[in-house]
This record gives sequence, structure tokens and C-alpha cells, in this order.
Amino acid sequence: MSHSSLLPPVRLRSEAELARDALATPLLSRAARLARWAGPDTRVGPGGELVEEQLPAAAEVLGLTGEGAVADASEAWRVAVDAGLVQVVDLEAGTVTTGADLALLTSGSPGDVLGVWLGALEAVLADASVPELDGLADAMGEDGGIDLSSLDWDPEAEAEFLDGVLGNLYVLTVSEGGPGDSAVPLPALAASMIVPDDMGEPTDDVLEQVSDAMMRLDDQFRILEPIGLVDFQPVDEALMTDAEDESTAGVDVADVSRYGMVRLTPLGLYGMRTRLQEAGMTAPAVGELADKGADALLDGTSGFPPAAAQAETEQWLARREPLTAARDLLAAARGSDAGAPLRRLRCQQALSLVGLQAEPALREVLDDAELGGLARVWLTERGAADVPAPPESMVFWLTIDTVAAQLAAEGNSEELQGLVEGLAAQHSGFFATAWRVDHPATPDVLEAMGRLHPDKKVAKEARKAAFKARSQQGG
Repeated sequence: MSHSSLLPPVRLRSEAELARDALATPLLSRAARLARWAGPDTRVGPGGELVEEQLPAAAEVLGLTGEGAVADASEAWRVAVDAGLVQVVDLEAGTVTTGADLALLTSGSPGDVLGVWLGALEAVLADASVPELDGLADAMGEDGGIDLSSLDWDPEAEAEFLDGVLGNLYVLTVSEGGPGDSAVPLPALAASMIVPDDMGEPTDDVLEQVSDAMMRLDDQFRILEPIGLVDFQPVDEALMTDAEDESTAGVDVADVSRYGMVRLTPLGLYGMRTRLQEAGMTAPAVGELADKGADALLDGTSGFPPAAAQAETEQWLARREPLTAARDLLAAARGSDAGAPLRRLRCQQALSLVGLQAEPALREVLDDAELGGLARVWLTERGAADVPAPPESMVFWLTIDTVAAQLAAEGNSEELQGLVEGLAAQHSGFFATAWRVDHPATPDVLEAMGRLHPDKKVAKEARKAAFKARSQQGG
């Protein structure tokens, strides 16, 4: 998670809702209770951990019973220390006091609460990156340090692996057509980190690596669930038991859900987005552009998938008077730079959400070389009277602009191929005129049409026209 990249926009709940979710997470609520319980008699060890003899009392405060009660209490205490809810005041004496951040959970803003939760999340992620190590005791040096070279464990690689898995889960969740609120099978997540994209049938060695990774993730997601990052359905232990017995009797091995299912919670989406941003990635959220200008809206949504772009635009329009919004959008759509066609496409899509109150703004640009075509389309679609017919030059300019925008938005998609075929079929002698269009993208559009059209004769015409257009433009 170290490189800069544009991710699909995420839809987040309000900070108030997320803060309520954070306060309700089992691990943070336990950590806060222990922070309030701690007093002058509370003692910690050299690493700030609660001393062993006080762990049963801590478990009792938390209402924990059973085999894992002491371990759960110890984990909650570590989170309390790492999240700033408890402060170690004298390490030699092992004394603690209430941390400054504890008060934020009751009197702070929702943002303050989420800040505390993020600190707790980092502590838990660090714990999750430490595997169960059978040889840990043997690796302990006389000074209490751990000789990592004697263990089959690379802490940095472990952390990067978990970061990568969570990053992939985030991208899957926010991508249009992805699982959304549905859970993702654990084997698919493990495979996303191990199986190369260009590999056909995975080898036995790769499948074994996926299986090992899946079991590591099973352990890690069990640790991450109590902090509210994920909802997790663990691997069915019957599968492992049956495998050891060399029998699958009574176990539906084809049921993918039995191999573990995981999804990011709404709070988890917030946490992952924050971590991705801190790692230098561009992770937009729907609604961020609502209070910005039309230029920011059109540029900002240029890389959004259609549904997210519409959601962002709807929020932007909701804060503005339709006529003023239309004028601002049209003004921001002008330009001859490489991004201008896609801005005009986003403008056209935004204007499709505006009612007839915007009509005067569209009539004002009827004679504009860049906007006149889309204005006529908008007015005609709404049954407006007295819409002048466009000159042929405007029709062709709008056609080139539209294809350029689709290329920028989707690349060589099937939809664009269909558009290209339709244009060539509907307009006799299309390429003989198109190469003369005074649009910066004309050569690139015609070259793309040559690549995309399945008819070799038509494709050759397009390439010839592209050459003429480039020569005309001096390139």
C-alpha cells in the first residue's frame, strides 16, 4: 500500500454513525472498561502489559469466563495502552494512569472517537501480523529479545501480506459490480495474493500456497473481527478434521462458504480508506465534492464508474439551484485539453439529472462550438420548442468528442466498439469528412476506430483518415 493510485469511490456512513459503531466494538469497549478500572494499584510489566496476577481480576471486570478469558483480557489491556486510553507513568515501578484519549470516547466529537478507534485498529493489525510461533520460546535471547533469524517469520512480509489482502478486499468491496455488502470467500482472497493474473490452471504448488495462506487469514481475521474491521465466518473445522481422517463423509466440500467468508464492515471501510490514504493512495468517498465547484466535480468524477459518478453528482446538484448549476457545469466543461471530452461527457450526464428550469442555460450555448451540440441534444430530449438544427460541422465535432470521452472513460470496450460500428454504418462517407474535424482528439479517435472496427475495409479507411488528420494538425 505504498504507491499512489486512484481507487473507486467508497460510500461511507456519517461520522456519527461510524463513531457509534466504533464504541460498540467488543475490543474497544473492553479496552475502555479496563482503562476506567485501572488505578494506583494496577501494575504492568516491562512492555506495558498487565502483570499476570492481575489478569484474572481484569477478566472478571470484563465479565469474561472460560478458557480464553485471561488472554482476551490481556489483549484488551494492550489495546487500551496502544490506543492511549491508559498511560504508563513509571515503567520501573510499573504504574499507570488514565490516558488522555479515554475522555474522548465520552466527550469528544465523532472524529475524536474514530481517531481513538484507528489507534486501536493499528494495534490489532500489528497483533494479527504475528503468527502462532511454536519456536518462540527457543528464539528468546537472554536479554528478552527475539532472534528472528531462527524463526520462519518475516515481520515486514507478514504485515505487507495482510495489508495486501485487506487492500484487495477494499477494492473488491467498492468496485462497481463487486460483492458490495456481500462476503468474499477466503480462498478467493488468498488466491488474489498468490496466483499470478496470467496463470491459467494453478499448479499443485500454487494451490498449496493458497491453502496455507487461507489458514493464515483464518487466524488473522479471527483477531480482526473484535475491533470491528470485518465480519468473519471462520473456516469450518470439520473440513480440517475430515482431511486429517482422509474422509469427507458428511461434509459438503463444494460449499465455498465452509472455507471462510469475510466482508469489511461499514466501519472497516472507513478504517481501510484512512489507511490507504495515509499510504499515499487516492481513495475518494462519494459526497466529497458536493461543496466544491463544477470544475472539481467534473474532474473529480472523471475516473468514477457510472453509478458512483451519478451518486456524487446528485449530491452536488442537491445543494444548488438548477439554472445556476447548469451554467456552472457548462462553463467548467469547456476546453481543448486532453481531459476536456470526458469533462463534457460528465457534464452531459449531470445535466440529464436537471429539470427544465435549466433550459435558459442550455439555450445560451447553442452557438458555442464545444457545447452547442450537447445543448441541442438536451433540449431535443426534453421536447423543447424551436431547437435549431445543428450544422454538419457541429454534428461531426460532437461525434469525435463523444468517442474521445468514451475512450478516456472505458478504453476499448465492447460498448465503444458498438458505437464505432454504428457510426460507420449510419454515415456514408463518414471518414472522408471526419478527418477534417477541428478537434484535438480527431487523429486518436480515428485510429481507435481503425483498431476497433471488425471490418478490415472500414478499419483501413479509418486508419487512412487518421493519417490525414494527423498530417493536417502538423503531427
